[in-house]
Amino acid sequence: MTETERPALRIGTVFRPQYAPETLAAAARAADDAGVDEMWLWEDCFASGGISAAGIALANSTTMAVGVGVLPAPMRNVALTAMEIATLERSFPGRVRIGVGHGVQDWMAQIGAKVASPMTYLREYLTCLTALLRGETVTYAGKYISLVDVCLEWPPNPNTELLAAAGGPKTLQLSGELASGTILSSGTTPTGVREALAHITSGRQKRSDAAPHSIVVYILCTTGPDADAEAVAEVQHWNFDSTQDVTAHGSANEIAVAARRWIDAGVDTIVLQPTADADIESFVRFIGTEVRPLLTR
Repeated sequence: MTETERPALRIGTVFRPQYAPETLAAAARAADDAGVDEMWLWEDCFASGGISAAGIALANSTTMAVGVGVLPAPMRNVALTAMEIATLERSFPGRVRIGVGHGVQDWMAQIGAKVASPMTYLREYLTCLTALLRGETVTYAGKYISLVDVCLEWPPNPNTELLAAAGGPKTLQLSGELASGTILSSGTTPTGVREALAHITSGRQKRSDAAPHSIVVYILCTTGPDADAEAVAEVQHWNFDSTQDVTAHGSANEIAVAARRWIDAGVDTIVLQPTADADIESFVRFIGTEVRPLLTR
């Protein structure tokens, strides 16, 4: 992807599902005040709802975008997802970034929503959701999704973003083909970004337009006097390879230098991921006031 095709750089943070929902409003206000570009939310089973949490964060901020990375597609009827995204986008135009994905297969089985072919399901889901968000009347008969004359009464801006979570080559290609951006999980190294981009580009070649494709990545991030030890603990917690480049930790300058490796690899949205026990308000203030200026100046 060339520099002219890459969207503008954005620096975000994660409000993890381990944080109590009632603390989200204050965290969103703190992040917005600190100049953080984006706050990202996870819809993990069985924690907070992604759409309701996004509504809280959006209502408690004025300029910051809010992303959900991601909604597990099998858990949500595609028409309902379209309605939810449209409602948020019309209420907070240009500040909504929603991603969808396969969902964690064990969780999908636990709620009776696991499908035999996650790839087929996601293709059908992205196809229908994109059409609905464009304001089209959709009739579709797929293996998993069936719609008859479905049209949103209040469609959003037809250019509303729709991102997809992807890791494997086939899903990365699908994201490039059908989504406006790809969300890569934490644990993706700069080298992994470059490899992913090759698959995404292959998928983009099937599109009829040349719209920019956003690349979002989560990076484990720790700071303070115990940053090194906490970074090691996070790598172990997520079962990542300790020899791989998967963290940005230390001082603001050290974090910015580390994050630049992912930016140079082709990422336009850096989402710095705190630990589960971090003081989230202090963390977002640190990222917004000390780290972000080093990366965007």
